[in-house]
Amino acid sequence: MAGFLGEAENHAYRRVLGLAHNLVGAALRGLPLVAWAYVCAVIALAASCIGLSSFDGIDWTTLAVLAVLSVVCESVPALLNSANARVSLSYSAGLASVVLLGPVGAALVGASAIVTGRRDIGPVKRLFNGAQFALSGYLAGVVYSAAGGRTGKPTDGSFPGIITPYVGAVSTYVAVNLVFIGVILVLTKQEPMWGFRWRPLGQLAAGQLAYGMFGLLIAAPWGVIGPFSAVLVLMPMLLARWAFEQTRAQQQAHAATIAALCQAVETKDYYTRGHSERVSRGSTMIARAIGMRPERVGAIRYAGMLHDVGKLGVPTKVLQKPGDLTEEELAAIQLHPMRGLEIVREIGFLDEALAGIMHHHERMDGTGYPMGLAGLEIPEFARVISVADAFDSMTSTRSYRAACSTEEGIAELRRSAGAHFDPELVEAFIKALEREGWEQPEPVAPPEGEEVETTQQDHDDPSAPLRVAGENVRP
Repeated sequence: MAGFLGEAENHAYRRVLGLAHNLVGAALRGLPLVAWAYVCAVIALAASCIGLSSFDGIDWTTLAVLAVLSVVCESVPALLNSANARVSLSYSAGLASVVLLGPVGAALVGASAIVTGRRDIGPVKRLFNGAQFALSGYLAGVVYSAAGGRTGKPTDGSFPGIITPYVGAVSTYVAVNLVFIGVILVLTKQEPMWGFRWRPLGQLAAGQLAYGMFGLLIAAPWGVIGPFSAVLVLMPMLLARWAFEQTRAQQQAHAATIAALCQAVETKDYYTRGHSERVSRGSTMIARAIGMRPERVGAIRYAGMLHDVGKLGVPTKVLQKPGDLTEEELAAIQLHPMRGLEIVREIGFLDEALAGIMHHHERMDGTGYPMGLAGLEIPEFARVISVADAFDSMTSTRSYRAACSTEEGIAELRRSAGAHFDPELVEAFIKALEREGWEQPEPVAPPEGEEVETTQQDHDDPSAPLRVAGENVRP
């Protein structure tokens, strides 16, 4: 669900979703007094709704089956890409109980969340979770009945008339649940009252609505095959959940691989710390601006992270040399894109990213390296990365100069467009900068207690070409 958001937006998304799934990611210890009062009020309200209701006509066998189903689903949610965000199939059981059991039965099924098997949820969290699910189910049941929905096992005559009341029930269930979430976010100061970020909750709501609609598929054949209908519906979904977990594990392995390589590069070349991450972000901004498909945006994000991995094959004394380079040292630097390709070429998931790593120092006029490609001979990924790479280098502090301002970096990109950079990609990047902004990094200090030679040039900086002993400049 997180997709490839901007860094600031993605941070907010993780923060909201981490608490959004019923306080899973938040500690209730140390809550503000008003938040405690709110939690207690929700629990008391749910207890009142259940305690003051009549249980006449409740099918206790059906209730028990749905409650067990809800607890099982809530106990094994699928993790999303965000650290604390989870998606649960319990919405399906909760909405099925609205049809089969009515408001009170739905409230009791919702309250079963108190006994979830998850160990990361403390007693107060369990009570709050059960209370908000109970209230969501109860109000959804009220709306379902008010809209003309018939409580009990559906028959052939129930359709299609049951569909509209059920959609109303699902919408109510999700809306009430998200209201509880939004309020606790504000009261715990996770989100401001004014300027609340609604987009993450909107995306969460979409998932809840989808799972809620499966509740009707569970309820519809209940009168014919009984509880087995839940198995027929949820078994494929549980298999999909397993596949999702495998995909997520693979993505985590990819991220760990890339992080390890980037850390190795930055350890070797300390003054460019954070450079790979910023180039990745800039490349992603350009990719979105020109309308790349999501899968290619993901690939170019990897390429931006790993574009300088070839520095691992360049001697540290060359990377940090304070004076002019010899011809041999220049050659070592200009071979780093090829070294990078050698290092990562066997990593299958990089795919098109490999071309970006190999050719990100090529120039539109053919004077770049390592192969001297020109114009559209240069792969698109490489043309994108070269713009982001140069911009970050210029707007970062180096030992031999202060960082350029964003405006100065943009001006230099425009001066070099056509000769060094693809003019269309330069303009796309500038428009993306105007929309999203750019946070310039703080200067990087040398490792504490270490004597480190400091280079006086940077091969990524188009405003300061590499100097070679005995010659004027080199590209």
